[in-house]
Amino acid sequence: MSELRLSSEKRLRIFTGRGYPELAEDVAAELGIPITPTSAYDFANGEIFVRFEESVRGSDAFVIQSHAAPVNKQIMEQLIMVDALKRASAKRITVVAPFYGYARQDKKHRGREPISARLMADLFKTAGADRLMVVDLHTSQIQGFFDGPVDHLFALPLLTNYVGSKVDRSRLTIVSPDSGRVRVAERWSDMLGGVPIAFIHKTRDPRIPNESITGRVVGDVKGMTCVVIDDMIDTAGTITKAVDALFEDGAKEVIVAATHAVLSGPAVERLKNSRVSEVIVTNTLPIPEEAKFDRLTVLSIAPLLGRAIREVFEDGSVTSLFDGHS
Repeated sequence: MSELRLSSEKRLRIFTGRGYPELAEDVAAELGIPITPTSAYDFANGEIFVRFEESVRGSDAFVIQSHAAPVNKQIMEQLIMVDALKRASAKRITVVAPFYGYARQDKKHRGREPISARLMADLFKTAGADRLMVVDLHTSQIQGFFDGPVDHLFALPLLTNYVGSKVDRSRLTIVSPDSGRVRVAERWSDMLGGVPIAFIHKTRDPRIPNESITGRVVGDVKGMTCVVIDDMIDTAGTITKAVDALFEDGAKEVIVAATHAVLSGPAVERLKNSRVSEVIVTNTLPIPEEAKFDRLTVLSIAPLLGRAIREVFEDGSVTSLFDGHS
């Protein structure tokens, strides 16, 4: 049976949408259980139908769906799955969204704009979700948008362990691509033994999406191996401009590390044509074969998700997964 029993009454079940079933399968393998069979298909007009092939009554349900393109379809499918679980009497429903859609719309920059990240949280609550589990939100304040527990996991230990195993720390500098991520750079520095940090001063026109103007480097990077860190790589415009600015300031080598590989539009070509030595990401989002290239390294987030799901299911402690320390 596709369940894990720790008592006669408690059952763990894993469900996945069609957006990225490979990650859900990896997570289920970490837990040693199969994914609960689900039928899902689209009607001719694009509406989505979902039905679970086994009873879910009384189960502790974890619905895994990363909000990859087409984002709106993946979100809607996950909402429908949550609604179906609620109506089928699941005991507790946890939405697992390794990449949380609309996270960049977390506040109003100007009048008459939405706060779509809040709307997302409201939609999941209305559908019947009891809990959210996410990885590296664009801003931590999004946790407060959901009326219930939010497990905010961090890929920091995974990324820092990999970088620390490959780079001479005595010549390493962590670089924030803007002043807003300096705190994250400081956490990277702490995890790597107190290496120096720098940041790129940049400006952005809120009327023009996915475009920034990179300014000067704040910090000494001459002769250093620089690791540019960010939560996501979307069109790679910000990242590649930061790489250029670091080389202009005398950096010896530049590595890029980010949790979410969105890789929209010109991202792959920009990264291929840049002077970056390696691009390190996790598999919170699917990366199609045509988006892979020699300098791209993909680390698996499945062990982290599997551990978090087990801890939540067993009512254990997940604090170490929240604060970025293993």
